[in-house]
Amino acid sequence: MTARLNELTAGKIADGVKAGRFTAEAVTRACLERIEARDKQVKAWAYIDPKLALEQARQRDSASNKGPLAGVPIGVKDIIDTADMPTDMGSPIYKENRTAGDASCVALVRSAGAVILGKTITCEFAGLTPNVTRNPFDLDRTPGGSSSGSAASVADSMVAIAFGTQTGGSVLRPASFCGLVGYKPSYGIVSRQGIKFAAESRDTIGLIARDIDDADLVASVLTGRKPTPARDTPPRIGLCRTHLWDDASAETKHAVEDAAKRLAAAGAKFQDVSIPASFDALAEARTIINPYERARAMAHEWATNRALISAGLTRQIEEGLSIPQTRYTQSLSRIKTCRDQIPELFGDCDVLLAPTATGEAPKGFTTTGDPKFQEFWTALHVPTITLPTHKGPNGLPVGIQLIARLYDDETLIAAARWVFQQLGAPH
Repeated sequence: MTARLNELTAGKIADGVKAGRFTAEAVTRACLERIEARDKQVKAWAYIDPKLALEQARQRDSASNKGPLAGVPIGVKDIIDTADMPTDMGSPIYKENRTAGDASCVALVRSAGAVILGKTITCEFAGLTPNVTRNPFDLDRTPGGSSSGSAASVADSMVAIAFGTQTGGSVLRPASFCGLVGYKPSYGIVSRQGIKFAAESRDTIGLIARDIDDADLVASVLTGRKPTPARDTPPRIGLCRTHLWDDASAETKHAVEDAAKRLAAAGAKFQDVSIPASFDALAEARTIINPYERARAMAHEWATNRALISAGLTRQIEEGLSIPQTRYTQSLSRIKTCRDQIPELFGDCDVLLAPTATGEAPKGFTTTGDPKFQEFWTALHVPTITLPTHKGPNGLPVGIQLIARLYDDETLIAAARWVFQQLGAPH
């Protein structure tokens, strides 16, 4: 059966528009029709203006140089500035907030020919307070957070790819829960100009996609590098169950161990990798760094609109304001010590294989899931990716996570592509 235009990957859309097989307008219309049919249930979008989206698409169709992202519809997490759409940040404080310009990531993909389809729902200020979005695989479950709408919209074929941000696990966890590829680049290689910070020393713009090549294509636009070439040889993989292994569900343990077994049979060289005891500092440091930085990132809102901040975020800000600066800098130093041990941790491995999330997406909407298996690596600034390779006991997605050394993103992408070719999507 031929895929509908809204179901195509970003790469196939760009190729089709450039070759004249279909128009950017036709792709955008297909996405808008899907949103009209499904978003009352999924609730992925904070802002959609069909007229504006179609105007952008027609501009892409009339352009002589269509660009590498010709006609590709992209969703933008609603803490990322867009000049022609409001940026509400999941908070009544910023209802209908308009900015004068685009965030860097938005400006770059626009210049490359993308269509900014709309703004996707985020948890309040990209935090832990759940919003209204549902998981397309089971509307009674969370899609994860805080990039909730980005994951749900891509999973439901409303858009080809979407921007997320990750402070702890806000790209990889929603991607795992929604059966998608979630890519968090090395800290700092994608400009964060134009986002609302949650914790400045960790915040990273990432991508949620249905295809590894799509994430790589958009990342190449954001960083100025060429798309990553395929790798010819199996990677050297470190099996890293981490010190949190006992907190993983049976389905997550199975996903990691089954992947390792099948990849080894396909030729990957494996070795066990253990987390040093000193890395226990990462969990403690997060309880200091995140609230300390959050409190300062929200100094204006705290001073002017305190009553409109949720109870959970209020507690985090109050906690952050009570933390002495010396404790904060000590925590930064402890994390730097852990980062300095990364080369020794990897040894001669190209990538590590580890759990992505504790298990399937939880039922209900009181939580967006536990970020512990993602935030551990986010704190280390290394690039990570989750792949939708397995299913749990309820038939819901369970991802695996690959990690590479800092700034070794192309190794990560190439290894992920090889791994997914061997494992494939779950049946």
